[in-house]
Amino acid sequence: MEEVAPQGSPATEEDLTILAEQLGRTPRGVWAIGARDSQGYPLVAVTWPRLPDGTPFPTLFYLTHPDVVRACSVLEAEHMMEELAERFPSNHEAHKDYLRRRSLLEEVEEISDFSAGGLPTRVKCLHAMVAHSLAVGPGINPVGDAALEMIGERGLWNR
Repeated sequence: MEEVAPQGSPATEEDLTILAEQLGRTPRGVWAIGARDSQGYPLVAVTWPRLPDGTPFPTLFYLTHPDVVRACSVLEAEHMMEELAERFPSNHEAHKDYLRRRSLLEEVEEISDFSAGGLPTRVKCLHAMVAHSLAVGPGINPVGDAALEMIGERGLWNR
């Protein structure tokens, strides 16, 4: 099996300041920036699987940029999760990819089989699915890829 990395570039102090502005709070457990917009601003934070206080944190890829967060929220408010769940009833490859990438940072027994966003059999959170797609690129998480396509087609956000 090919080894994969979590993706991203190390988070700088400037990145952490921008993340705090984007989130409206101090970011926790940031390992790297998984994706950036065309101007270099963070879109996705890559977080440690265990926060500094010891709490397990399964969300490896955390969507941070307010514009894409808002776009995902619009789709969620319109119940697009149900449509995407029908189109993609199983997302096991994305689930396995997520787990592999997170385990390269740290193995956390409490969350070893839990990924994010409802993977592998549900679509619970488009924010998590889109963050995964933005961080690792197209072709890994079809739900995130499809949500990004919808976002673009509807003009809700352009990278």
